[in-house]
Amino acid sequence: MKWKTLLSEKRRGRDHPGAGERDLRSGFEKDYHRIIVSASFRRLQDKTQVFPLDKSDFIRTRLTHSLEVSSIGRSLAQNIAAAILSSGIDPEFTIAMKADVCDILQCAGLIHDIGNPPFGHFGEETIRDWFAKNLDTLLWEGRPVGEIMTGQQVADFRSFEGNAQGFRMAARLDYPVRSEGMNLTYGLLSAVIKYPVSSLGCSPASRNVSGRKNGYFASEEALFRDVQAETGTNGARNPLAFILEAADDIAYSTADIEDAFKKDFFDYATLMRELMERGAGKQYRVRLSDIYDMARLSGVSDPEEYAVRGWLREMQDELIVAATDGFLSNYARIMAGSFGGELIIGKQPAKLLGILKAIAYDYAFTSASIYRTEIAAHRILNYLLDILVPASLLLDSPNPGLMEEKYLSLIPDNYAQVCRRASEGAKERDVIYSRLLMATDTISGMTDSYAKDLYSELTGLQ
Repeated sequence: MKWKTLLSEKRRGRDHPGAGERDLRSGFEKDYHRIIVSASFRRLQDKTQVFPLDKSDFIRTRLTHSLEVSSIGRSLAQNIAAAILSSGIDPEFTIAMKADVCDILQCAGLIHDIGNPPFGHFGEETIRDWFAKNLDTLLWEGRPVGEIMTGQQVADFRSFEGNAQGFRMAARLDYPVRSEGMNLTYGLLSAVIKYPVSSLGCSPASRNVSGRKNGYFASEEALFRDVQAETGTNGARNPLAFILEAADDIAYSTADIEDAFKKDFFDYATLMRELMERGAGKQYRVRLSDIYDMARLSGVSDPEEYAVRGWLREMQDELIVAATDGFLSNYARIMAGSFGGELIIGKQPAKLLGILKAIAYDYAFTSASIYRTEIAAHRILNYLLDILVPASLLLDSPNPGLMEEKYLSLIPDNYAQVCRRASEGAKERDVIYSRLLMATDTISGMTDSYAKDLYSELTGLQ
């Protein structure tokens, strides 16, 4: 792969004329503005990161998480690009390319989660579970829809994935007048495709991290192929997607610890004990202790919170350096498309990252409060899927049914418009597929609060 093609400013649709020659922004700087003003980005402020339906204004949402990933991604890009230039490892890499790489990673961090449905990753699991249980019972003119659609179309629902929905949101649903979405550059779209495989080609057990999830739906496969051809990735993961994944890992592994601590799922002493028992490097434990002692001697009102938060910021810096080293040490394989691992590979940093994730899982993700809120989220999403998915198959039917007609009124006009456009002159299987996508588009576009309030309103549970 070559940076000249990877950093493509081509767009699927016509670029806005804007101020013409007086607009001196690069294509990626224009992308940033398009993302910031988009509805799908704004909705992240009311979508779960870890704690569904949490009332605290301290706990992270998808929006604050995305801002952190954007910041870390840009920092990583700055580090890596500067090192490529100073080391001379790639003579074709220029100073101008450094600016473009930083802008792309900043944008990619902002939109990497825009396809996630309400209630975090649990929302994805719930949608997958619903289709696994109900897809075979959905009928189209008396026939099961699963027998009409292609294998990939069926797999798109049974292995529903927020990454693929995010690609669809950016490329088709936001500003859907011409089905071009935000009309972002191909260089940026390529960078957010962390999994360049379909729902039929992915495997959670794959040794290659790029093949563990599906990165696009059948509805966007043609665009995916165009992006791959234009950027020269040709079936491989874009090098910038490795950086995006590392930024995401660094952001959520440290943030989940901080949020769980703030919610009193564990205290300072427990964190120190867990770090020791799980084999975190002595230097990390000593640094946590040093920050605590400094805060206590300085009269900080809550030295434990001060120590945990300060230590996590320093661990982010450590992990950024480790990811930078991982990219540079594997540069040739990454650019050749043959690297299938993760960037944070140094023995101590990689172990630290794994320990932070494990602590968060044990103390937050399996807590009783999380289970209770997930039970509520499960009921909400299942109810909405129960009414919206069957109704979606009756779009534009002359006699949809008494309640189905009312359920269809809940689907936003822009999603229905995208569905109708995709169905024009299409085969029967593609019409069915587009209508089911319309339902999952609607669910995925909801915020946590909207989904909860809609459920309460429709069920009379005010």
